[in-house]
Amino acid sequence: MENIISFKGKVKYAITLDPGVWIFDDRRVDLTTYFNQETKNRNELEEYTKAVSKHWDREIMEGAVFPPTLKTEKKFKKEKVLTGTFGMPFKPFLLNAEPDENAEFLIIESVDGEFQLPLSQAEDLILGFSKEGKPLKEDGPVHVYMGDGSNKNNPIKTVKAFRVD
Repeated sequence: MENIISFKGKVKYAITLDPGVWIFDDRRVDLTTYFNQETKNRNELEEYTKAVSKHWDREIMEGAVFPPTLKTEKKFKKEKVLTGTFGMPFKPFLLNAEPDENAEFLIIESVDGEFQLPLSQAEDLILGFSKEGKPLKEDGPVHVYMGDGSNKNNPIKTVKAFRVD
């Protein structure tokens, strides 16, 4: 139970977060490259369309049979999951909790103290949950990174709860 993080305060739904299952979530981001990339507004519909188009093109060119390249791609992705350093965007959890209209701040409760952020900045947070394929056991369960990477060398560690105030 020590790996479960509560999300509470001025929210419609108090939720709990379990970083142990995020490795299977498609929303995860690779922290080794995330802060080095240019930040751009993602258009999910456009990304989906591109992915479907790429798959369709591959089927037309190679047929609907699974060529050997697909097997090696799956093996590479599996290996990357087992050895990668990953994080999870915080925004979906914040939206699911539905903060009250009069809520202004997110307070990150940690063993080291409390850290307060405006809700507008909280949407950009990234929650690091794995380093080189291993969960963050000693100073975890998550590390909190600012969306701009300003604290990427010194994230907020040993997080116990998120509170909307």
